Amino acid sequence: MQELVKVAVDAMGGDHAPLEIVKGAVEAVNRKDNVKVFLVGQEDAVKAELKKYQYDPSRVEVVNATEVIEMAEPPVQAIRTKKDSSIVTAMKMVKNKEADAFVGAGSTGAVLVGGQLIVGRIKGVERPPLAPLIPTEKGASLLIDCGANVDARPSHLVQFAKMGSIYMENIMGISKPRVAIVNIGAEEEKGNALVKETFPLLKECREINFIGSIEARDIPSGYADVIVCEAFAGNIILKLYEGVGGTLISMVKKGMMASLRSRIGALLVKPALKKTLKRFDTSQYGGAPLLGLKGLVVKTHGSSNATEVCNSILQCVAFTEQQMNEKIRAGIQEKENQEGNGSHGI
Repeated sequence: MQELVKVAVDAMGGDHAPLEIVKGAVEAVNRKDNVKVFLVGQEDAVKAELKKYQYDPSRVEVVNATEVIEMAEPPVQAIRTKKDSSIVTAMKMVKNKEADAFVGAGSTGAVLVGGQLIVGRIKGVERPPLAPLIPTEKGASLLIDCGANVDARPSHLVQFAKMGSIYMENIMGISKPRVAIVNIGAEEEKGNALVKETFPLLKECREINFIGSIEARDIPSGYADVIVCEAFAGNIILKLYEGVGGTLISMVKKGMMASLRSRIGALLVKPALKKTLKRFDTSQYGGAPLLGLKGLVVKTHGSSNATEVCNSILQCVAFTEQQMNEKIRAGIQEKENQEGNGSHGI
């Protein structure tokens, strides 16, 4: 019998909580036999939603948490004062090894702060980055960082590249993933101070397959497997990516319904078009893991529907089965040991 992967889900976080969160959790349990979900939140509200569904009751457990951290609350203060909130309670379960992972669609700031203060960083990790998979022509690329570290330093970006490479190799099965740094041109001398200082460090890093700079227009083509940047640029890329994708899909649908001829054509191309558009649906990849923590923390969109919640939970199963945290810890600490040994020899 497979060992259960236990996922603590913030049932009160997000625009559609607890309705879509509970629905997604049930879908995950019904799709995968080796996952157990702890729905953490206001017990009466969560149980009322659960009554709508059929599921294995031994693999869905409600954990009561009386407080909710709202989107507009200052993250640090909220984490420190709302001890019985769904985010804090669920993250403590990860810290205490009662759960293998946390999934939440609530306040991004609270998830980032809670991840670092409650779950804690792996020794040697300077800054944990948020790293979502984004769809490309060739499959998916990892955008790292997309929202956790706005004022990153060169050493942070180098660690992002290493953690991103480990993730893509183990989760996506890509041998020697191509790593590129976001820049305003392909030439090495271009970029701001951060990019110019980071570029030679990535170039010298033997643990990664660095291919140079990547311009934003080349991201959708799948030019690189790991796209490295600080969070300000990363978040802009992610939001623009999602906005353009949504707008294009909407425009295509409107165009196909514009006339009788286009409607007839739409019927003919619908199967192929549906398959193509699905490849650019970000919800199929789940949420963005906060890499470099002692336990797995996954942040999903605030507007997440049941599909994205379900895929985020299943993402945690793959992450745990591949022992990603252990591999990241080994990769970071091995480098630390090498540097320590080298310094003694000088």
